[in-house]
Amino acid sequence: QVQLVESGGGLVQPGGSLRLSCAASGAIFSGNTMAWYRQPPGKVRELVAKVTADDTKELVNSIKGRFTISRDNAANMVYLQMNNLKPEDTAVYYCNSPQFAGRRDSWGQGTQVTVSS
Repeated sequence: QVQLVESGGGLVQPGGSLRLSCAASGAIFSGNTMAWYRQPPGKVRELVAKVTADDTKELVNSIKGRFTISRDNAANMVYLQMNNLKPEDTAVYYCNSPQFAGRRDSWGQGTQVTVSS
C-alpha cells in the first residue's frame, strides 16, 4: 500500500520555526530516497530537500542553512526542520519518494505552511 501522511504545518511569523513530519508506508519508504516538496500559491510543486536511504542529504540553495531533512528508518518517518522561516517559504509541503513521484495516487494531502506577520 502506498501511503503518505504529512503533518506539522501552521501559521508562523517570519523568523519562526516549524517541524514537519511525514509518515510513509514501507512500500514507499524502505530503501528509497525520500524528499520534501513544496507548492507555493499559484506555482508548480518543486523538490526542496531529499535524503537517501544511507542518509546522504541535498537541499536547494534557497533553504540551505535554514532547513534540515532527516529520516528515521525504524519508524518510516521523514522530517523537515524549518528555521528562520521567510514569507517566500509559504506553500503546501508534501513528502514523497522521487521514485514514486510520477504516480498521482502516491501523494498525500500535504501540510500548509504560512509565514506571515
